[in-house]
Amino acid sequence: MSSRREVAEALVEIGGVGFRPSDPITFKSGIKSPVYCDNRRFPFHPKQWRTVIDGFEQMIVEDAIAVDVVGGVEAAGIPHSAALGFHLQKPSVFIRKEAKGHGTKKRVEGGDVKGLSVMLVEDLVTTGSSSLAAIEALREEGAVVDDCMAIISYGFAEAVEAFAKAGVRLHAATDFEAVLEVALERGVIDDGGATVVRDWLREPHGWAKRQGFE
Repeated sequence: MSSRREVAEALVEIGGVGFRPSDPITFKSGIKSPVYCDNRRFPFHPKQWRTVIDGFEQMIVEDAIAVDVVGGVEAAGIPHSAALGFHLQKPSVFIRKEAKGHGTKKRVEGGDVKGLSVMLVEDLVTTGSSSLAAIEALREEGAVVDDCMAIISYGFAEAVEAFAKAGVRLHAATDFEAVLEVALERGVIDDGGATVVRDWLREPHGWAKRQGFE
């Protein structure tokens, strides 16, 4: 079984978290960030990936999550949802960001989810918009979706509010405080950089201005 600490260690070990306190990146949403995640690296590192899958299984048990089907959000969530479904011996589906322009034009691919409890799997939750769009697509197909699971979440207040409004519980295998703790111990980031990252996590929208990047 995996703890938040062990998943954080796995992320740091594979280089899945990068820190750029003095040279922030810009998210698709326009938010400037001193930290980024690349969970797409996990399939290349099966030992650490197993830690994540075990962490998911542990949360399912501890949080009493009903799972008939595991769903993955295109594209980054699909490897993790497929691996978890195989591990649990549960069916898995994936949800397209938008319907195909040909064929059946479906967004939910893999099987009929009507009347089944689908647990959605994401690699990372930022604002939650892509996850909630996938949940909407699943519900339109008749699925029951009460839970969403991610390797890590930024913990933004807007995401917390959006999931609560949609009636969905968000579960993260680890958090950035655990990642920062591991990164500090291993010299990946120093105390000054960690302070900058924590400031961003507390309030990301005004961070760039506060830090002089705007």
